[in-house]
Amino acid sequence: MKREVKKIDGTTREMTIEVSGDSVTHKFEEVFAKIAKETKVAGFRPGHAPRNIIEKHYASHAHEQVLKELVPDVYSRAIQEEKLDVIEMPKISEVRLDRNSLSFKAVVSVSPEVAIKNYRGIKVDYQKASVSPDEVKRSIESLKESRKVDSIDDNFARSLCYPSLSDLEKAIERQIFSQKENSLRQNVENQIIENLLKQVNFNLPQTMVKRQLEELVRQAKLDLALKGMPREKLDEQEQEMVKELEPEAKRQVKVYLILSEIAKKENIPLDNNMPRKIMEFLLKEADWKAG
Repeated sequence: MKREVKKIDGTTREMTIEVSGDSVTHKFEEVFAKIAKETKVAGFRPGHAPRNIIEKHYASHAHEQVLKELVPDVYSRAIQEEKLDVIEMPKISEVRLDRNSLSFKAVVSVSPEVAIKNYRGIKVDYQKASVSPDEVKRSIESLKESRKVDSIDDNFARSLCYPSLSDLEKAIERQIFSQKENSLRQNVENQIIENLLKQVNFNLPQTMVKRQLEELVRQAKLDLALKGMPREKLDEQEQEMVKELEPEAKRQVKVYLILSEIAKKENIPLDNNMPRKIMEFLLKEADWKAG
């Protein structure tokens, strides 16, 4: 295989690929053999039609099938040999195929080089979650207002499926504590993310940004539709949504690529659970300072 890789920009590569000889001729042989076996030709039993007749009538079909099977295989081998971290489907062009050779160009988006080093021991400020009696009292009073109950007592608690008022108070305290703890944890995670974002600067793959932006806009339109906004209004506001959400789309892509690079360094699989696993790792490795 002959291949040449040209760097278009920080995240785009153009590969010129050519293969010739046995790999191409053998593929044609496989395809014609399969066509001969599966095709009915008048005057011949299945699989017994002469090769020249098969080639005469099915040359175009064979050509298409060879392309369909050979191009993905050759492309896959090329990116593996070049060790390209491809993040999008390629744009294939200038395809040329004859009985002895195949050549084509493939423009691919690759993950940018993310030189992240100082991701262990990130300093974070945190506070311990606590719940005051007044907070519990206010929550219970709010419950009372919503249910129009005359007094806050054991009967009130039992109406909410709790054995006693004390049990209700403990449950509400746990709920408030959990909400506060989650909020404080989110604050720490944001501190880590901001630290990582400040460390690196690289070109973002525009295809990834575009896809993420489309998803953010789709979600924003869905949220507004559920709130009753007419479709024509949603369409009118789409361009404004794109403008407003583009910075967030870029930020999310950048964060994902940074976390992916850390995952590679720490041998963590790049699956759907990767962001959470990496964040757990970063939280464990962080330098916590109580506020």
